Amino acid sequence: MKTLEKLGAFNVWANATVLARLTQTAAAGHAVPAPVLRLFSHVLNAQAIWISRIGGTASPVKVWQEHSLAACEQLHEQTSEALHQLMAQADEPELLRLISYTNSLGNSYKSTVHDILTHAVVHASYHRAQVALRCREAGIEPVNSDFITYCRELSAAGQVPSL
Repeated sequence: MKTLEKLGAFNVWANATVLARLTQTAAAGHAVPAPVLRLFSHVLNAQAIWISRIGGTASPVKVWQEHSLAACEQLHEQTSEALHQLMAQADEPELLRLISYTNSLGNSYKSTVHDILTHAVVHASYHRAQVALRCREAGIEPVNSDFITYCRELSAAGQVPSL
């Protein structure tokens, strides 16, 4: 399994793991704090935006657009696996392809698909850590969404891929 493909699979798992905790919280009758939803919405919005940029289409969301928990679940379903599939299916010419885009501040950039896909996972991890912090501050026990935790779960399930 390519490293980028494994990172994509990790990202799907991590987003699903965080969503499961937020769903448990809501099901227990506790409100998911607004800052948590704002940050997690941002994670999923960014995925949608990067997928759109790579595909040359208009983004369906804004970078800091806020969503309900149900809408986050839908956006996760629409974007997390799609991002993973881009990582799994990209060959070398695709990974080296240069994407021109304008960021949310109106600045123009060019980045390779490889750099964009790598950034998407790193960016999501950064903000999931912020989600964990905000959960803890609100009295909600956060989940461990670390990459090595994902790898340990794969190993425990006998799913250790070759390099």
